[in-house]
Amino acid sequence: MQALQTILEKLEGVQDLHALEEVRLLVLGKKGLLTQEFAALKHLEGQAKAQKAQDLNNFKEKFSTLHAQKKQTLQALKLQERLQSEKLDMSLANTHFSGSLGHPLNYTKERIIAHFTQRGFKLHLGALVEDDFHNFSALNIPPHHPARAMQDTFYFKDHKLLRTHTSPTQIHAMQEQKPPIKMIAVGHTFRRDHDTTHTPMFSQVEGLVVDQSVHFGHLKQVLEEFLHAFFGSVKVRWRSSFFPFTEPSAEVDISCAFCDQKGCKVCKNTGWLEVLGSGLVHPAVFKNVGLEGVQGYAFGMGIERLAMLSCEINDLRSFFETDLRMLEAF
Repeated sequence: MQALQTILEKLEGVQDLHALEEVRLLVLGKKGLLTQEFAALKHLEGQAKAQKAQDLNNFKEKFSTLHAQKKQTLQALKLQERLQSEKLDMSLANTHFSGSLGHPLNYTKERIIAHFTQRGFKLHLGALVEDDFHNFSALNIPPHHPARAMQDTFYFKDHKLLRTHTSPTQIHAMQEQKPPIKMIAVGHTFRRDHDTTHTPMFSQVEGLVVDQSVHFGHLKQVLEEFLHAFFGSVKVRWRSSFFPFTEPSAEVDISCAFCDQKGCKVCKNTGWLEVLGSGLVHPAVFKNVGLEGVQGYAFGMGIERLAMLSCEINDLRSFFETDLRMLEAF
């Protein structure tokens, strides 16, 4: 018992939690002093055994109480030391700034908008929710066209839908404004698609010019100027195509900057990269919006597509993941 009494004095002088745990194990561990004392009770009998057992239980209760109090005190001191060591001085200036051009999509969008608005194009945003007329019918997209299918378009119960392109903004502009019209429509669009090159939500920029004497040469000059300004010294190729809302229609390619037209996975070994679609506005579209005696051209491009090519990003989904390593690259 004398050794146990000495332990109580030792407990008072403990200065840290690690030493406190060592004292606990010394007393209450499987091979601790108190455990040994209780085991030795088998050698005693009668009143001596009862008295020794009572003394040991009283000591155990006293030790446990003092140990709990000491532990609480040491934990409070440790917390206070941690709070002091981790204290932040909010008045100090943060000098660890890293420069950035911003998110690649925003940077690309701002470059496109700046180019066209500086050349007299008025910026339109439009609504995300449209009706069938503005999204399809007015654009000469017939009822049986695959683009109207449920697997391509997000429909609501009230016959409204999430716009599948920014072209409805052009329809609203032609209904609400008198020519000449010179505009770009920018914003999010939605389709049921998701893989390395497609997402359910993506961004588009579409341009529209309407006047009395607009021809294909104007379209060609505007787009080639933009592509050279955006990508630098690239070759431009025009290919005939088909879009319901333009006639004639053309798709525009640029020479692959990744392989210098030698052929690679990005350009699928063709040496060319498709970047946008364009054409002269179809007469049926002018008829649907009530315009007569005018001509016009239109073009459209995906912001993600241009960002992938200009920033050399090969997976479209990288734009929407919360991985700071991708942003730090810019």
